[in-house]
Amino acid sequence: MNDNQALQLLKLLTDEESKKKAKELLQSLRSTMSCYQCALMEVETKFKVLNERFSLDHERNPIDMIKTRIKCAESIREKLQRKGLPLIPSSLEKLDDIAGIRVICSFVDDIYMLSDCLLQQDDIFLINKKDYIKNPKENGYRSLHLIVETPVFLESGKRMMRVEVQLRTIAMEFWASLEHRLRYKKNLSDEVNQLTLKELSECASDAAKLDVKMQKIRDLIESC
Repeated sequence: MNDNQALQLLKLLTDEESKKKAKELLQSLRSTMSCYQCALMEVETKFKVLNERFSLDHERNPIDMIKTRIKCAESIREKLQRKGLPLIPSSLEKLDDIAGIRVICSFVDDIYMLSDCLLQQDDIFLINKKDYIKNPKENGYRSLHLIVETPVFLESGKRMMRVEVQLRTIAMEFWASLEHRLRYKKNLSDEVNQLTLKELSECASDAAKLDVKMQKIRDLIESC
């Protein structure tokens, strides 16, 4: 998080707090966001190692792409307001998705294999799991979501930080990306909204069927 983003989060406080207090809060915020960034790097490295090691035994990489992000200042502020939480650094720990990593896999079984391997590591602790692959959302969205904690080691000691992990196939990512672009913050009429929901749900179902077919083809080739 850069200074401008940090100052946005403190904007509502600076009218009431002294300049000294505002600086202390800003420094605390910087430290917290830095810890989220470090935790994100830790989890990303774990997936890269798993990808490399898997390729040695199977001559293919289960991971097609890895995307990481730290939630922007405005999104953090809005989410804290929705939850009725004060705009202070300690409130950030009540949000599970400040640090996020999306792992795009070639096949569905790669998702579960990578998830299992990650959770078997002794410095990764599962907080929550939602399987939207086996139980898709109403709009057709499919992905495996994990909230994990991992330690970040600082000069002052260890700090546990949470990271949101999303694992999905290439087809799931393609659908989710286009669905977001088509519908995000669009003021659609009820009629158009219902029509697009139906069409997008059918597209998601088609993408899921494609994943199954591609995995069957891979299994057939690998069995030869």
